Amino acid sequence: MKTRDFYVIGFGVLLMFDTLMQVSVKLASKQAGAFSMQLEWLLNVLHNPWLYGAATGYLGAFVVWMTLLKRVPIGSAYAASHMGLIPVLAISVVYFGEHLSAMQVLGVLCITLGIVALSLSEAEYEL
Repeated sequence: MKTRDFYVIGFGVLLMFDTLMQVSVKLASKQAGAFSMQLEWLLNVLHNPWLYGAATGYLGAFVVWMTLLKRVPIGSAYAASHMGLIPVLAISVVYFGEHLSAMQVLGVLCITLGIVALSLSEAEYEL
C-alpha cells in the first residue's frame, strides 16, 4: 500500500472511531440523566448501548492511532488527530441542535489550515 493511501485510510478510520466515541458519550450521558450515587443509576448506565459504542470508538481509535504512529511523523499525526473535532461539531449542530459560535468556526478553520500546512511540509520533506 502506498504511503499516501495508508495515511488517508488510516486517518479516515481514526476519524470515524473518534467521532463514534464522542457522539456515543454525548448520547449515553443524555440517556443516563443526572449523576446519582445510586445503584439504579449505575445499572441504567451499564445497560446503555451508547456506553458500549463509546468504548468501541475509544478502543478502535487507540488501535488505529498506535498503528499510525509506527509510520506517520508525530507532528502530522498529532495535528491530524484533531480533525475529529470537525465531524463532531457538525453532528452537534445537526443532530443535537447546538449552535456554533464564530470562535468555534474560526477554530475549525485554523485546525484545518494547520493540518494542510503540516501535510504540505511533510510532503516536501519526503521528496
